[in-house]
Amino acid sequence: MWKPVRVVSANFLKRISEPASPFYSDFLAYRNGEITQADLIARLPHIASIGDSVCTGVYVSSIWGTVWRARTCRGNNWFLDSNPPPAGVQSISKRLEKFAPFVAIECAGIGALVDHEGQRQNFFRRILRTRNFSGQIGALLTMKRFPDLTLISIGHNNVDWTWWCVPAELQQPENHLQQLSRRFRDNFAREMRRLIGGVRMQRQRIAIVVYGLVNFESYFRGREIAERLRANDASRYPHLPTTYKYFRSFRPAYRANLIRLAGMVNEELRAIVDDLNGELSDKPNILLQYSDALATADLSRVELLHPIDGWHASVEGHNVLAKAAFRDLGPSLEFLGLKRPSY
Repeated sequence: MWKPVRVVSANFLKRISEPASPFYSDFLAYRNGEITQADLIARLPHIASIGDSVCTGVYVSSIWGTVWRARTCRGNNWFLDSNPPPAGVQSISKRLEKFAPFVAIECAGIGALVDHEGQRQNFFRRILRTRNFSGQIGALLTMKRFPDLTLISIGHNNVDWTWWCVPAELQQPENHLQQLSRRFRDNFAREMRRLIGGVRMQRQRIAIVVYGLVNFESYFRGREIAERLRANDASRYPHLPTTYKYFRSFRPAYRANLIRLAGMVNEELRAIVDDLNGELSDKPNILLQYSDALATADLSRVELLHPIDGWHASVEGHNVLAKAAFRDLGPSLEFLGLKRPSY
């Protein structure tokens, strides 16, 4: 059974026991036996991440190695990394912990798609325990304690345009790309309205950030460097060719249209957020924003790619994504009453 990963700030009790902490009164209630530790944790800020493998610390190797990693790997990514600093990724969680203890909820998973609820997954995704967008939304909606802030970064698997098309469309893909873009918009908008429907039932302030897909144009410049390095030394990026078994649109011949489709998808994401904000004028306790932070981040350095598959992010790559993603959290943190540090 799949379920989101929850991580509570390791030193939260010590931090909220300080009189200057905004949670000091809650700590006193806990110390006096008026509430349980579970009640105390529920009063901390909760921040969730919805996404695909871009939001995880996985990489592709052998079939069984990939399956094992997909089923067991948690954290070590731009959203969540609990390794003591300065080790590991300088993630969103580490950046937020500098000024507020909180509960991180990781829903993202390898292979996740923006899908139609109830759509049957293929065998390989079932083996990976992939939970698509609808499943991750469903997990949030069934949580007893709804997250105060939700970060959404998903859709990268949906731009594998050659997977969805018949051979004749490889040469003339325009109509197919338009169809994929519209299908994406329909599925994403429907699931977002499902999420907003649940959010409307909440009384506390809730912020949601929808990130555009990563900057594939700069990303492929780094990928091309990795391919040249491997051509000169086969020991480099040993599973770089494996990428094409899972993501055919990464092949050089198909990249230009993948970049085009990603741009179309980002425009759809922006438009969906605009439409939903028009529907939320009666809910001042909900803040919804689109962020192009990941879509504009420079990913062209080969060091940002994992040394095994040259596909997923390395530790340095996750650091770049974390810095970019955190950049646009100011309005949400202010809206939630979380003071952002000056650094």
